[in-house]
Amino acid sequence: MDTFDTYNTQKPGLILKEYGRNIQKIVEHIVGIEDREQRTRFSHSLIELMRQINPNTRDSQDYQNKLWDDLYIMSRFRLDVESPYPMPEVEKLGKKPQRLTYNNQTITYKHYGKNIELLIGKALDVEDEQDRYHAIVTIGKLMKTFYLAWNKDNIQDELILTHIEKISGKPLEPMVRERIVKENALEIVTKERKNMQKKSKKKKK
Repeated sequence: MDTFDTYNTQKPGLILKEYGRNIQKIVEHIVGIEDREQRTRFSHSLIELMRQINPNTRDSQDYQNKLWDDLYIMSRFRLDVESPYPMPEVEKLGKKPQRLTYNNQTITYKHYGKNIELLIGKALDVEDEQDRYHAIVTIGKLMKTFYLAWNKDNIQDELILTHIEKISGKPLEPMVRERIVKENALEIVTKERKNMQKKSKKKKK
């Protein structure tokens, strides 16, 4: 039994601080019990106590496994009992996780993202001329939206088409380019503009 003049700094360090010193003492007591059946019975009771100490954690199978792992760790892997989970391997506990590799893919224009580059590649491979035109227009409008999200200055359709060509690495068909510019096909109509157009039509009536 600890005396009042014994400081925590003078006591042996805790293996798992979240359970506290009393749980650590109980573990040491259980390890010292000679009868294996009794050790097992006490260990199961201690697992329930450990679960109650952490009530916010879900009572799942994985959590039960973690409790038993913690018990084995606090016993310094000396606990010999009948448990639903095997004793964890000491080597794996101290093993550092593998470092994640960085994505080294180069993106021509970061504000458009990698997916836009993939879409452009697929759009230019569309065989039907009309479908290819509509695919380029759809992607162009999306690029315009992304650009305006980063830069409030208005962007000309010609610049969007130039970006498409640079991303794809090949020029657009002259007829497609001319049609997009002539029809102002990349124009983004906002809700405010739609409302103004509706009001203008009503006045003309």
